[in-house]
Formats: sequence, structure tokens, C-alpha cells
Amino acid sequence: MHEEQFHSPLPAATPEPPAPLRVVVADDNPVVRAGLTALLSGRADITVVAEAADGRAACEAARQHRPDVVLLDVRMPGVDGISALPYLVDIAPVMMLTYSRESEIVQEALRRGAGGYLVHGEFTAEQLVTAVRDVRQGRAHFTPTAAGALLTQLRQTPRANATAHTNAPSTTPPTQPIWTTSPQALSQLQPSVAQSPSGAAADRTRFRLSAREVEIMDLIATGMNNQQIAATCFISEKTVKNHINRIFAKLHSTSRSEAAAKWLGLG
Repeated sequence: MHEEQFHSPLPAATPEPPAPLRVVVADDNPVVRAGLTALLSGRADITVVAEAADGRAACEAARQHRPDVVLLDVRMPGVDGISALPYLVDIAPVMMLTYSRESEIVQEALRRGAGGYLVHGEFTAEQLVTAVRDVRQGRAHFTPTAAGALLTQLRQTPRANATAHTNAPSTTPPTQPIWTTSPQALSQLQPSVAQSPSGAAADRTRFRLSAREVEIMDLIATGMNNQQIAATCFISEKTVKNHINRIFAKLHSTSRSEAAAKWLGLG
């Protein structure tokens, strides 16, 4: 008789983790770029594959790396973000990430295919990470300023269509709206950002900066040096340095980039 042999089952194959989400960061401010790269690269499922300082470099980086998402500033030297948008959206979803809050710019960015619009100071670090993950899946995110611009456009479109329909012959179809976005779609904007009343701006109160220190910290975050800040605020460079020393102490920071990252909600 042969002894019956038992074999232990083979262990189940461990599924490979999904490939990380690949991001290109385009902003002419090196402090902002560094802060964004550090923030996103700190997530296990996200990697920044390239940085760019203008729209042309962003397009080249996108063509070379074929990212999953592009984070794009509006105002950059040479080719700006709005001009680069039509080329970038053919490669990957684009999330605008900028200080530019004018309604006309928000609307133009959406006309040209932007998948979302975040204004610095209106979101937290976690909200930004969520927005980056979501825009890849086609879920739009807008901070309050951008959502307001979209709502204004949606409200104006029916009036424009009604006027065109009244003045046109009955056989002429009404003018098509600029976007296919409906009021119902607006109500479905991701609540973590679009419906947030404060975002990173509310977090800044914990730093307890004076009004002048807030003004100077905003200028630091835009990339200005001490000389430029002094000229903008009509104060001496020595006074600027004194303010910056107090700002660093309150933000528990040792460098401009660290302070700016915390101020923008990226640290």
C-alpha cells in the first residue's frame, strides 16, 4: 500500500500594489514648487515625476513623462498656464493651482479644459491631496472663489440663451452654453473643498501674526526677496528682516520655504 501524501496548499499570490499616481508640478515660484513636491511625494500613492517653471516646460515635461495629473499655475513667464492648457489636457487631467482668483481667469481655464481650480489659501494640505487623487478619476474640485465664478457663469448662461432665443427666428436653436456643466453638477462638487468656508485661511489664525506680518508673509509666499518686500511695503530692509524673524518664530520655521509651505497649508 502506498501512503497517501498530503501537500499544503500554495500560498495565495500577493497582489502587486497599484502604481503610484504620477504628477507634474508647474509653478514659477520655486518655494511653491518645492512645497508641493514635498507634500505630494510624502504620500505612498503619489510621486512627482517632474517640475516646471513655465507653460512651455510643463508641456515638455508632460510629453516626456505622460503623467496622470498636472498641477498648473496661471501666471508664469513666457507661456502662461492658460495658454498651455489646451495642449496639456490632451495628455492628462489638469488641476489649476494658483493665486489667480479673477472670475474671468477661472472661467477661461474651465473653457480650455481644466479639471478643477484651487486658489492658494482656500484649501488644506489634505484637501489638496484628495483633489489630486480625484481629478484623475474625473471628479472636479473647486475652492470657494472658483466655485463662485462657475456659479456666476451658470447663472448668466440661461439669461444669455433666453435673449438669443427671443431675438432669433423660431427656426434658430438657442445658443449653446459655454460649458456642459449643469447646476446639478455644481451641487455635486467635492464638499471637502468647494463647500469649505475657510480652508487653509482659517488655519492661519493659529499663527497669531499681526496685520503687517500677514502682509509680509503673503509676499514671502509669492517668492519676493527682502528688497522687493521693502519696496512694496515702503519700509526698510532692516524692518523687513525684523518682521521675518518674528514670523519664523511664530511659524516655528527656520527658512522661507518652510514658512511658506506652512502658510500655504502645504507643510
